[in-house]
Amino acid sequence: MVALGAAPLRAPDRTARMAALLAHRGPDGAATLTSPHAILGATRLRIRDPRPAADQPFQDPAGHVWLACNGEIYNAAALRSRYRDHAYRSRSDVEPLVPLYLDRGREGIVDLDAMFALVVWSAERRTLLLARDRAGEKPLFYLRAGDEVWFASEVQALLEAPALSRSLDPVALQDLAGLGYIRSPRTAFAAVRSVEPGTTLSFSPTGVCEWRYWNPTAVPIEAGRGDDEDQLDRLIRRAVSKQVGADVQVGAFTSGGVDSSLVAALAADALGPERLTTFTVGFPERSYDETPAAVLLARHLGCPHVTVCATDAALQEAFETLTSRVAEPVTDPAALPTALLARAARETVGVVLSGEGADELFGGYPTYIGHELFDVWRRAPRPVLRAISALLRFLPASGRKVPIGYLLRRFAAGARDDWLERHVAWFGTGLSAHLPDAWLDDLRRLVPTAFPSPVAAAMRLDYRTYLSDGLLVKLDRTTMLASLEARAPFLDRDVTRYALALPTGSAVRGLATKRLLKRVASRRLPAAVVDRRKRGLSVPIGRWINDGFRAEANRLLAPRRLELLGVLPPGTIDQLLSEHRSGRVNHARALWPLIVFERWYQRWVGG
Repeated sequence: MVALGAAPLRAPDRTARMAALLAHRGPDGAATLTSPHAILGATRLRIRDPRPAADQPFQDPAGHVWLACNGEIYNAAALRSRYRDHAYRSRSDVEPLVPLYLDRGREGIVDLDAMFALVVWSAERRTLLLARDRAGEKPLFYLRAGDEVWFASEVQALLEAPALSRSLDPVALQDLAGLGYIRSPRTAFAAVRSVEPGTTLSFSPTGVCEWRYWNPTAVPIEAGRGDDEDQLDRLIRRAVSKQVGADVQVGAFTSGGVDSSLVAALAADALGPERLTTFTVGFPERSYDETPAAVLLARHLGCPHVTVCATDAALQEAFETLTSRVAEPVTDPAALPTALLARAARETVGVVLSGEGADELFGGYPTYIGHELFDVWRRAPRPVLRAISALLRFLPASGRKVPIGYLLRRFAAGARDDWLERHVAWFGTGLSAHLPDAWLDDLRRLVPTAFPSPVAAAMRLDYRTYLSDGLLVKLDRTTMLASLEARAPFLDRDVTRYALALPTGSAVRGLATKRLLKRVASRRLPAAVVDRRKRGLSVPIGRWINDGFRAEANRLLAPRRLELLGVLPPGTIDQLLSEHRSGRVNHARALWPLIVFERWYQRWVGG
């Protein structure tokens, strides 16, 4: 926290409690710098240079600039070489950021090859800098309290601010209802904001200055550009090589799919297979269980492998832990098995690699195929479309992981002329039709109209929203609860730049997805892995709501909270639950965010 005005900090004693609430993010070391107008504290996972001398915060030799960073700076060696005259006290990857800031100020951010949430306090200038990495791998939240700015890596620490209003943000609740996550910079609390990915905020006595140093929607697609498998192979291999660097053991989350398998294969090449442990979740339901494919991959690579069993009891425990310790409604069902994976992995490794980002950058979601096929659907005669839609309604609901009938019904129901309406209908919770037009218009402003196709526009939108505000939130909060650092090599800055500039046909064409990435992966992986239909890490939520989680689901849905708050029309939740209970329709995608939100509300707002 910092005070930008003449008066000293009003509640400096709150920082100890804030640090305790974030101890899971860095149980290995902690330190604090204190003055009447600023307190900067940091907890630390000792991934690089385990000595106490590397504990943060850092400061310049004169003590005028304080700096703390959560994340990993992959080009730290190059920065250290550039500023070799600086008086370093450690081998930390973060410490070279001090001379970088002294030299270039906030513009030095563009030099970082990193995942990071960065805080810099300049006492002489009375300026606070907050910054986040390009994709949003690491979180950073803040609030204004008069002339004070409070900041933290997770929301619960900021709830320690005196007299903080816990009023809710109505647009954030619309996001949660329609998308299943909240788009930054909003949070569920109206008073708390998130620094957006690729953005810096500079606070001073004269005001706030925002600088978006990275905008993925502004990267032009290079029409007519050909595929270059060799270049992409080099870029991904180099990204993995950088990200396996650590002074602790490294592992990889694997699902048997192409993304995580390619990362694991390259990590095994870089480290040696005996030094990489792979981790997978197993489910009793066969359609959800990734164990056979993951075990085959580990044998193919020669890596040690650990399977974590996701029983109903284990998932229930993960649900309670996540909702009681993280002051954000993390509604992705995959957060539960990811939390189980992270806890198991932390027993043997300190860093884990993940495949996040590949679907958004290289075109991996079935919804992209839907956009590709929409013109064919639209040109069909109206009587034929009505007949197909009627037939699809008779297909029974399924609790399987990727039921074809469910995908076809969702396609037919969301096949609308406007690409964004289609995409939200297919990719969201299914509740977007209940939200005001202004909400969809606000979402539309995130993507320029100049994109060459709906597929290209949808991929950029997913990178900027679903990836940063959904998937990476899930990955960071669940792994850090276990004091485990997760890294996503596909989000490397060079891989990202290359992928964003690719013509859409390199990613999706007809019924084929990830076309270029799969060709690269086929150099190292068996065809059974490369050609495997996308499944993703998920949970049998539909069955769980009607079975082992039934009583708790009834209790948490009973208040009909989002109806009381005016986000959804009266009767919506009862209808969803009734249809889901009957087995006619699987409404898990809509019901689960409502369940998580109510549990979050009871813990962090109403209780």
